[in-house]
Amino acid sequence: ERPDIDHIYMEAVQAMGANGGWPLNAFLTPDQKPFYGGTYFPPQNWAQLLLHIHKTFQQKRTQIEASAQDLSQHLNIGDLQRFSKTQEEIEFKNQDLDKMFHILETRFDRQWGGLEKAPKFVMPTIWMFLLRYYFIAKKAEALEMVTLTLTRMSQGGLYDQLGGGFARYSVDGEWFAPHFEKMLYDNAQLLSLYAGAFSITKNPVFRNMIYETVGWLQREMTHPDGGFYSALDADSEGEEGKFYTWTYDDMEAVLGDKTEAFANYFQVTTEGNWEHGRNILIRPQEQPYPNLNQEKEKLLIARSKRIRPSLDDKILTGWNAMTIKGLTDAYCAFGDGKFLALAKYGLLFIERNLIYEGKVYRSFRSSRSPTEGFLEDYGFLIQAYIALYQCTFDEAYIQKASGWCEYSMANFFDEKEGFFHFSGKQAEHLIAQKKEMFDNVIPASNSVMARNLFHLGIILDKEDWKKKAVAMVSQLHSIIQSEPGHLSHWGILLCEVIHGMAEVVIVGPLAEEKRAELARHHLPFALMMGTTSKSALPLFEGRSSNDDKTRIYVCYDKTCNMPVESAQEALNQMAS
Repeated sequence: ERPDIDHIYMEAVQAMGANGGWPLNAFLTPDQKPFYGGTYFPPQNWAQLLLHIHKTFQQKRTQIEASAQDLSQHLNIGDLQRFSKTQEEIEFKNQDLDKMFHILETRFDRQWGGLEKAPKFVMPTIWMFLLRYYFIAKKAEALEMVTLTLTRMSQGGLYDQLGGGFARYSVDGEWFAPHFEKMLYDNAQLLSLYAGAFSITKNPVFRNMIYETVGWLQREMTHPDGGFYSALDADSEGEEGKFYTWTYDDMEAVLGDKTEAFANYFQVTTEGNWEHGRNILIRPQEQPYPNLNQEKEKLLIARSKRIRPSLDDKILTGWNAMTIKGLTDAYCAFGDGKFLALAKYGLLFIERNLIYEGKVYRSFRSSRSPTEGFLEDYGFLIQAYIALYQCTFDEAYIQKASGWCEYSMANFFDEKEGFFHFSGKQAEHLIAQKKEMFDNVIPASNSVMARNLFHLGIILDKEDWKKKAVAMVSQLHSIIQSEPGHLSHWGILLCEVIHGMAEVVIVGPLAEEKRAELARHHLPFALMMGTTSKSALPLFEGRSSNDDKTRIYVCYDKTCNMPVESAQEALNQMAS
């Protein structure tokens, strides 16, 4: 609910030499300045620590306040000051992307996918970047890195083989034993990632991942009025993973004589493949997926009667908007109206419950919280509106995206440095005002806003927004290339700037059919615009439908090819 506070004190604890993580404990002077901190303290240590802190604070107050002041000054030096380089003119080249690819390639786990280390986090934007790099460089290795990772993830315990949905990370390097917590933001981005990979490969396993994960979202994570809950805990009955894992006997009690075939396929043993005689279901690497839907359904029903992990039922604007984007990407890949309906229902929840009197609010739980949204919330909401416009051609969405972008520019943008603050001008005053630069499991809010400016700049013909986006990526140009693991979403924008975005304008009575036909292809560098008759958007000027024909204009930087009438001809123009 307050990532602004978390950002500051997480950085403080890391600056003290401790590892970051949660639970986060920071001890502050009365004026909010941190002087000691850490993550988890066992109960006995915690009690002793409190006594020690109290005693030290009484006896060495002056020294504590001096060191807290020094640390506060450190916290006010932003990542931008440390890592950005102001350069007047940068020549963006394909070689910039080659450098990023080679660094990721050296860190890649060629057997299990993902980057070589444990615990293994999913980091969706790294693989989204590689899909775009593959599109530009036609380098098969880039696509293989993505498909191996997505395949291995789908086979391991990281993925809930019965109920769908991905856990937060894998404890080991083989995606086998997860930390069983399921987060909305991971699954939101994985919908986009698997949809993109499916549109290239047509791999039916990737399709299954999306359909099963959306099934889990609907079944376990959706508020009756359409919003999406934040997370499911890892523990139930005081034990991690108990809800999701099985003993052989538990399974046999449900499946009877079908147990052996099911157990053999999902590598379930009588002694257990994990802790306490329990089994994590994992799919074999090579065998085709047999028809086990009846058995899965029976086990899912039996599992639903267990004591459930606790549900974090707050609804966060930013994470919900990410989920709406994931659902629209799934809709584009498969053309299945239920994905679009779920996305629209989610957006309706935000508009009814989290937007009020010209502001976006951060969270909802039985009622709207008083905390205004952060840049993350505005950024992902704008992204969701842009995505929904492109898959419906409903111009109300693009007008709302534009309005919230103007609000974000007025309330979050720092003209002097050319980037956005994480908190708005009306936010509570904290000891530091942060700008979020580095992409993590969730992309940095500045990289999200930079892409929004770039896309809206093209769709709405706002050259100043495009220039601001390019200026942002220019300042970070050097570190994007050298640290692609930490700036992969910036890397996606760098791809878009280098390759250029196709403005695909569809005009005529069959605009929706042509859009759907194009959307099933992997077109990461195309912005779709369309109307059945006429539009007020600038790129439609001089392109109205005066007859019964539907025409597709493929343009780059407002210069258009000859209009064509078939989706295939338009695809040919984009490929040439």
